[in-house]
Amino acid sequence: MSSFDDAFKALIGSEGGYSFNPADPGGETMWGVTAHVARAYGYAGPMKDLPLATAKEIAKTKYWDPLRLDEFDSRVAFQIFDANYNGGLVVLWMQKAAGAEPDGKFGQHTVDAVRDADPLKFMMRFAAFRLSYLKGLHAWPSFSRGWTDRMARNLLLGAT
Repeated sequence: MSSFDDAFKALIGSEGGYSFNPADPGGETMWGVTAHVARAYGYAGPMKDLPLATAKEIAKTKYWDPLRLDEFDSRVAFQIFDANYNGGLVVLWMQKAAGAEPDGKFGQHTVDAVRDADPLKFMMRFAAFRLSYLKGLHAWPSFSRGWTDRMARNLLLGAT
């Protein structure tokens, strides 16, 4: 995996198409984009019709660029991107996985720490923090199988 395009392709393999599961706190989604996020980015049509290109643009603008993921090892960038797209305490996990002061505020200190971390160790730590978080969510009983499968696929991608 070497770029945003590769990362997005891998991410969409986990997200799939249209979903409206009442147990999902994200509500109605298409390509993993919630209706709330799509509307905030100017999409006004039915969620079932959200173009993949629009989802990709939102992913780059909202979930990739703000965390400066082009500056990291591509394996690390993908793990962060997938978690940011899916939800959670991503900046805090980045800091903790990289051994930085965990203040939850994204800045140059976080970028430097992640960039300097061993990519494989970072990915393992990051995945552990993410999994611990997911296990504590009230939706865990409904979505645990899918979330753990997703994380297993992500780690396998990172190990290639």
